[in-house]
Amino acid sequence: MTRNNYAPYITIAREEWANKSDELMEHLIKDLDKLHGLNEPLTKEEVTQIYVPLSRLLNLFVTAAQELHATTNTFLGRKVTKVPYIIGIAGSVAVGKSTTARVLQWLLAAFPNHPRVALVTTDGFLYPNRVLEQRGIMNRKGFPESYDIRRLVQFLANLKSGKEKVAAPLYSHLEYDVLANEMQWVESPDIVIVEGVNVLQVRPRPLGSPEPSIFVSDFFDFSIFVDAEDKDLEQWYIERFKSLRTTAFANPESYFHRYAHLTDAESEEIARKIWNEINKPNLVQNILPTRFRASLILEKGNHHFVQSLKLRKT
Repeated sequence: MTRNNYAPYITIAREEWANKSDELMEHLIKDLDKLHGLNEPLTKEEVTQIYVPLSRLLNLFVTAAQELHATTNTFLGRKVTKVPYIIGIAGSVAVGKSTTARVLQWLLAAFPNHPRVALVTTDGFLYPNRVLEQRGIMNRKGFPESYDIRRLVQFLANLKSGKEKVAAPLYSHLEYDVLANEMQWVESPDIVIVEGVNVLQVRPRPLGSPEPSIFVSDFFDFSIFVDAEDKDLEQWYIERFKSLRTTAFANPESYFHRYAHLTDAESEEIARKIWNEINKPNLVQNILPTRFRASLILEKGNHHFVQSLKLRKT
């Protein structure tokens, strides 16, 4: 990936960003094992130097939004329904989006003016496997056409309309499918974090359509793209696949149980094949082009830690 200094962004080195850390938040840094994903290292230094400053910046943005809401109420002379501040997190498979989302949820919930922080992944908005099979796109799971975007947009519209209780579908990585009768209820949130490979993607308006296109990102107040070099992403994916043999794949009920007894060489061969035939094309065609639509880009080095950031000028 070419890292140009695009004019809309301020590029910030890790050391400069780390100076913005907040000592008052550092007491929260414990139980890190509960937050990081498989083969995604997470250290006290990474949380202190990267995520604590980011949570403080987001706290300032959320506070400003809350103050604007109060100003609107004063101007209108009536109480307008509170709406949540929505943060989108995008990036490739294996880049560490889920870890970023969990850490931010944990840190943001510590601020007294927005303690209710919900985390929703877009996996639940995938079409069920039976639909993907009917459409002949089971091998394109994760591509834009595999998501029920209309349902995801409606979910976000309900949140932004101020509905107190909104349901999101749930996905099982064990079953590799959407759970038909289970939902995640998001109730009166202050902040909602929406994480997924597709959250910054746009759909072209059909030719001749009188309706304007509505994108998932239209509902975001702030968005983050977690970035890394292609070669590192591929290696991280392969390492994760190999680790899953003794964790998730070992479960006899797992959709991928057939991979549990593969050798290292066999695992690497299959993982590389999946990467090159599915994940890399999706990255190049659909995910990477959305990078510069984000409010903030976290740029990771080959050690899986953030080495620099690009913050959009406002």
